[in-house]
Amino acid sequence: MNPEVLLSRIRVVLCRPSHPGNIGAAARAMKTMGLSDLRLVAPKQFPDPEADTRATGAVDVLQRAEIVASLPEALAGTVFAVALSARQRDLGPRVGSPRETVAHLLEEAVHGEVALVFGNETVGLTNEEVLQCQAAVTIPTNPDFSSLNLGSAVQVLCYECRMSAFAGRPPVAGQGVTPFASPPATHDELEGLYGHFEAVMTETGFYNPQQPGRLLPKLRRLFSRARVEKDEINILRGILAATRQQTGHGRKD
Repeated sequence: MNPEVLLSRIRVVLCRPSHPGNIGAAARAMKTMGLSDLRLVAPKQFPDPEADTRATGAVDVLQRAEIVASLPEALAGTVFAVALSARQRDLGPRVGSPRETVAHLLEEAVHGEVALVFGNETVGLTNEEVLQCQAAVTIPTNPDFSSLNLGSAVQVLCYECRMSAFAGRPPVAGQGVTPFASPPATHDELEGLYGHFEAVMTETGFYNPQQPGRLLPKLRRLFSRARVEKDEINILRGILAATRQQTGHGRKD
């Protein structure tokens, strides 16, 4: 299925968010990853100017957001839902990692609408809310500082959704522009560069052909490792030619 279609089937559900700024941050996180369906369960304060400010270009996601009174309303019509949980609970689905859980979420999205469910910033999701979901996920944070902002948590999981939808290779900004790279240098172009280097180094006294040591082999290894391009060969040889002119030797090769 088309990756964009899969992403369009993912709802991001925020349960009882208390800070409008976090709602805006979540909307921005969604839009940067290609998601657009935001559901808000009993938000404390929304709409709000702070949400618009934090959205930074994703106000359209906020304007389309659906406000409902309960989680069942937010999940109506979905075929699969994943709850964000900071821990494994006695009751409820097994808590998985973001990558494996999101991969399962995208598999289910082939069949219909799915949801990522996030809890309140302070208390998270209740046990009853988690039990309404078919899977749970936790974001593995630093054990010594595990506090994760709601907007950041949404960003992490939306990123995983995008990567999974595009099989790890999503399109990036700037594709289609003229490439910066040039074709790789050919063998004879490299040999010409080595000869040019040897001549200039000899003329300037940097290299003594009578006591060559390992200088030339090291230069060859350097440029072989660098995988030099045609344009780069031209730049280097231009520098060498200018050096010879400045030292009064001129170009003899």
